[in-house]
Amino acid sequence: MELEGQWWKGELAEDIYQALRYKELRLPVYKGQSPQLSLRRYFADLIAIVSNRFKLCPAARHLAVYLLDLFMDCYDISVQQLHMVALSCLLLASKFEEREDRVPKLETLNSLGCMSSMNLVLTKQGLLHMELLLLETFQWNLYLPTAAHFIEYYLPVAVNETDLHDGWPMVCMEKTTLYMSKYADYFLEVSLQDHAFLRFVPSLIAAACVASSRVILHLCPAWPPCLQCLSAYTWEQLLPCVERLLIAHDSDVKEANKQKCPKPSAQPAQMVYPVQGQSVSLHQYMQRPNTQYMQQSCQPVVVSSQGPATYLTHTASMQGLTQTQTMDAKVNMPGRAYQVNPLYPCAAPCFDR
Repeated sequence: MELEGQWWKGELAEDIYQALRYKELRLPVYKGQSPQLSLRRYFADLIAIVSNRFKLCPAARHLAVYLLDLFMDCYDISVQQLHMVALSCLLLASKFEEREDRVPKLETLNSLGCMSSMNLVLTKQGLLHMELLLLETFQWNLYLPTAAHFIEYYLPVAVNETDLHDGWPMVCMEKTTLYMSKYADYFLEVSLQDHAFLRFVPSLIAAACVASSRVILHLCPAWPPCLQCLSAYTWEQLLPCVERLLIAHDSDVKEANKQKCPKPSAQPAQMVYPVQGQSVSLHQYMQRPNTQYMQQSCQPVVVSSQGPATYLTHTASMQGLTQTQTMDAKVNMPGRAYQVNPLYPCAAPCFDR
């Protein structure tokens, strides 16, 4: 990101942060009532694939998924229409978060390989119609903070020179900071994969991503006073979200070991955490008092006959739909192609035009 976009380094950073915290308290309520909720992961991955293809900023990707969640929560939408909705959410989010020259163009979108695999053809009229419906659903308000906005404010102080690594002073501050950024990005992507994270406010998710990264990186204390003061969250408040993130990380490590050495007789990888010379499970480790986190090494150790675990990023997958859910023919999107049935009354006058 260019220097001019690094708001967290400016003089107004604290004011912007407080404005974001104020705004997140007024975010729409997510009910998780979409009939297509089982497909939510697939379409979140679709947004991630297209976002990565155009190298959009994390804020645009997170905002797009959040718009999709809110829209699916309001309407009963067919699978064919959801493809159009997901891509329209990404376009709206990129127009809000990115420079104009970075917003994906219609021709480039239609040329993507995943578009042909979905048998989907976008039209200008269809996109404009869908964007109008989205804007009217959100009452023309796209100022919706996400975890990607908050984590930029936390990362500059996520690693301190006074931190201990395995009980010893850090050898290389620069390298630790680099790994912190990578793990924070990873946990941010983890938070997009499950709608259960919507029960937490974005600022707490961002703080939990930093805390989880510190746990993985051996940094102690796991949640130092400077981060607690900056975020206004205690370790106990972060604990439910951190536990979800670390469980997802453990699952990814196990999956990486399976893919690395697939043997029928092999024992699956088990994540254990060192506490005063003992190996405890994740649940036991997470339930220890906060003082124990402040004193103990926080790095999970992989115990497996397959060798050390590898870092597995959340690469978006296009395997979420079954054969019965895929489209059989190309879908052209003229102005009145959509038939959306609301789950509860919601004005959508653009369908009447």
